[in-house]
Amino acid sequence: MNVNELLEKCRALLAENHSLREENEILKARLGITDLPRPESPQDTENHLPLVVATLESPEKNPQPGMPSQPDPAEKIRLFMSLFKGRVDVFAKRWQNREGRAGYAPVCRNEWKSGLCRKPAVKCFDCRHQSYDAWDEKVIEAHLRGNIVAGLYPLRLDETCHLLAIDFDDKRWQQDCATLREVCVAFDVPVALERSRSGNGAHAWFFFEYPIPASLARKFGSALLTCAMNRRHELTFKSYDRFFPGQDTLPKGGFGNLIALPLQKAAREEGNSVFLDENFKPYEDQWGVLAGIRRLSEEEMAGLIPRLSPGNELGALRKDDEEAEKPWETKRIRWSGNDFPEEVRLVRANMLYVDKAGISQRGLNALKRLAAFRNPEFYKAQALRLTTYDKPRVISCSDETPEYLCLPRGCETDVTGLFDEAGVKAVWSDRTCPGRRINIAFNGDLREEQLLAAEEMLKHDIGVLAATTAFGKTVIAAKLIAERKVSTLVLTHRRQLLSQWTAKLTEFLEINEALPVLEKKRGRKRKQGLIGQIGAGKARPSGIIDVAIMQSLNSGGEVKEWVKNYGMVIVDECHHVPAFSFEQILKGVHAKYVYGLTATPTRQDGHHPIIFMHCGPIRYRVDARKQAEKRPFDHYVIPRLTSLRAPQEEEGKEPSIQRLYAAIAVNEPRNQRIAEDVLRCFQNGGNALVLTERTAHVALLAAKLREQIPDVISLTGGKGAKETREALARISATPADRPLTLIATGKYIGEGFDEPRLDTLFLAMPISWKGTLQQYAGRLHRLCEKKREVRIYDYIDIHVPMLEKMYHKRLAGYAAIGYKARAESVPGESTDIIFDNTTFLPVYKNDLLNAAREILIVSPFVTKRRVSQMLPFLGAAQDRKVRAVVVTRPAADFREKDRPAWEETLALLHAAGIQVAFKSNIHQKFAVFDQKIVWYGSINLLSFGRAEESIMRLENPGIADELLGSIQK
Repeated sequence: MNVNELLEKCRALLAENHSLREENEILKARLGITDLPRPESPQDTENHLPLVVATLESPEKNPQPGMPSQPDPAEKIRLFMSLFKGRVDVFAKRWQNREGRAGYAPVCRNEWKSGLCRKPAVKCFDCRHQSYDAWDEKVIEAHLRGNIVAGLYPLRLDETCHLLAIDFDDKRWQQDCATLREVCVAFDVPVALERSRSGNGAHAWFFFEYPIPASLARKFGSALLTCAMNRRHELTFKSYDRFFPGQDTLPKGGFGNLIALPLQKAAREEGNSVFLDENFKPYEDQWGVLAGIRRLSEEEMAGLIPRLSPGNELGALRKDDEEAEKPWETKRIRWSGNDFPEEVRLVRANMLYVDKAGISQRGLNALKRLAAFRNPEFYKAQALRLTTYDKPRVISCSDETPEYLCLPRGCETDVTGLFDEAGVKAVWSDRTCPGRRINIAFNGDLREEQLLAAEEMLKHDIGVLAATTAFGKTVIAAKLIAERKVSTLVLTHRRQLLSQWTAKLTEFLEINEALPVLEKKRGRKRKQGLIGQIGAGKARPSGIIDVAIMQSLNSGGEVKEWVKNYGMVIVDECHHVPAFSFEQILKGVHAKYVYGLTATPTRQDGHHPIIFMHCGPIRYRVDARKQAEKRPFDHYVIPRLTSLRAPQEEEGKEPSIQRLYAAIAVNEPRNQRIAEDVLRCFQNGGNALVLTERTAHVALLAAKLREQIPDVISLTGGKGAKETREALARISATPADRPLTLIATGKYIGEGFDEPRLDTLFLAMPISWKGTLQQYAGRLHRLCEKKREVRIYDYIDIHVPMLEKMYHKRLAGYAAIGYKARAESVPGESTDIIFDNTTFLPVYKNDLLNAAREILIVSPFVTKRRVSQMLPFLGAAQDRKVRAVVVTRPAADFREKDRPAWEETLALLHAAGIQVAFKSNIHQKFAVFDQKIVWYGSINLLSFGRAEESIMRLENPGIADELLGSIQK
């Protein structure tokens, strides 16, 4: 070890030492132990090393005593450092290049040093040569004197913080800050308001006695804003995203967000970065203000949150379908006579326009929140310790004009309910477009369930039909058009769906209208079809019934004006509506009738409330599992375990999903197994669809399959229209007695592709979202005369934790759409249902009781309660001379505080004479009985988990052997 490495280790140890000393002093102060000496300063510890940890004053319960009238620089620095505290081992400094671009970067001693610094190819956080400067008095002095602009990282390593800052930076920042200040005065909350460096905004600072969990500090800030919104509804939901620290948890590979510190000299001379009074004038004595500010305690903040925002720190927001089914968890608002006038006038048009006259700020805030919901993407990223940058906590779909609050049309029921609660009469004016009356009739027959769906949709002017693939949503839409008899616009998102809709509407509708004439600038006037087309290179609307690709209606952010002229709009695959450009189109629709069609009304990103805000609530839902029971064929998933291993990464790092996808695409044993399964399907007369997520994988598999299968057809995006037409024509031209073999990317063919002969799906690359799985499986569910069963071959990468978890999610998805598990594709092979956490236990116990030779249970986690529940069955097996073995994680895999419970549980197993083996970081969860019966899934068999976990039961020695091999390597 060389001298530089020793110095770095010394710096790291000093940083840790002084961080622990600071924490100890805080804890001693909390316990009232005040007669102990203060910790020595870093300078006393090691004078010849660069300063690593700042010497910070202990927090005090009382405000700082007033500053002297002429404080010296050392006193100013000491006060500054006692308030503006965050990470002590790193800070940021502002930079600006020759082009005027500016930003902040961590200060590193090795920055731009040849052979050490690899910016921008390698991020500072990931650099092996990082050597950060510490946050100390010299840095503060340089900042205050204007030599640098320093930035603080407020989120500490233990996910606590000494302060909270809220940023206000839009054009109404003064009104927003004034409202926040009113709330602070009303609730006796100390706040320091600082004009930002730019002068076009402000920071509201709150200081704490001790380091407080960032989650609590941010809840406190949210509650303050929620309370302020009841006083000023124009305060935007974006304010919830302008906190420092910006999230509860420290993101992997980063420090959290940073904030520029106040009182920097250059900015101060411009009248910025200074603290302001109630009139937004700088205080004359800036240091006196800081010295006198009171610091909040954790207990005080915890008590303030429910007072500021009863029920929830974010206030009342729109709930999704599942939450709406729990009305007892919804806090009712008590309205006063001053919140609303006796009558509220509303206009129903492209949106709901609520006349603001006479409505209080509190009432307008409540109305605005009917069109806002929590963003699950933010909370998911935070839970995974990923950055939450550019992920708003609250998503709002409302707009506003000087006279009206504008809400999406799907909020009408909620608006009416709110007014009913408040005892207000709603006076509606309908300005929707009735459209042109058309002479049209339905030319088809609906099945009983389709007729029920159509009748239910016709009871409402707006709503969503949620039905499985192959249910007949297009035919039902044709029925709606025939019944409403008004000009209709059908919105799709893909060229392929455009032609399908045109063909289906032509088949099922009898349109008795004169052919419109297509206007042309030159030459003869051409007659236009009764069903117009907008998109795919054509712009020929008929004004009677038109089918359009959404992308063709929104150009440069401007929605085509004629979209508002239809009497009815039908949105196909309406789960795409939350895409911003699509949402803008729906905001421009004035049609009296708006209907959405989808097989997957729940989105992976959690943004499905936007669907219902614009297309209305679900009016008719088809149960996927019951629908599977009604189909004249069986549904099976056939698991295939692979030997894929994750690519090697730097120590302590997991490969990204893109790295894993790349490894999957070129893994020869895995690809060979897929090819063999597809060949067997072809030889047995099956019609195969191979789906992957990468175009290169399509090409590779297609080349491999063409060695033994003629006429393999590949379909991917990016091909020209001619090549795509030729491929689709080849599919249509394939005789019914010749097996089809298609290979495609899921994005291209996973939605809207219609080929009834398909009966076997090969998932060549893993997916996790149940909605995607449902779309892919739906390619097999079209009715076909000779179809007796459909099969999905699922390739499970059991040696890669991330990919195995994706399979666990798919397993629950299979159960939801009525699939059963089968070990082989051979007819007559035993099958079983896919169990969940509430249904597996009786059958599992029966297998324990019937085991004849050996029981092996692999459960990464064990709990006393579940083990106690299983011991009688394991004991009975041992009485029959059945060998019982449990494989679990060793003590070293668990936190110190969790080990006593683990040891107590292990003692129960040992006392019962059950053999226990350990494997570090094991992630597989399964049981094997007599090397034949397999239980495999996401359920920890000797502990308890989440309700959505699933497990399948199979009888197959081959799969049993592969699973046993997975834990022996």
